[in-house]
Amino acid sequence: MDVMSRAREDGIIRAHGISCHSLEALETAADTDWVQVDLARFNPTGARMDADMPVVRKVLQKMKAKGKGIIGMKVLGAGSLADRIDECLQFQLAHEFIDCFTIGQETVEEFYDLQKRIPEASVRG
Repeated sequence: MDVMSRAREDGIIRAHGISCHSLEALETAADTDWVQVDLARFNPTGARMDADMPVVRKVLQKMKAKGKGIIGMKVLGAGSLADRIDECLQFQLAHEFIDCFTIGQETVEEFYDLQKRIPEASVRG
């Protein structure tokens, strides 16, 4: 943490944060001033998440209220929601506290498909 803090002070990085893989870690990150950005598992069904979706949503809302950046991950539940891509994209894009999200694709075709679907799924004005 000290090295990352120095790198930010020196202008080498713009922000520092963590990736959470348990509810306890997520809650600690929400309450820790050092965390500026958090990668959090978030999807509509709770697949491969740290707790039920409503519980995680509440923690992420708290994080955002404290000014932290939030990157959604496991958007497609590590592939278990691959048959619900549009629903999962709309879910991410509908939550104002999600600043951006990551999706792991395995082929170029999947990348181009997502590139088309994301703008179409946007529910934000």
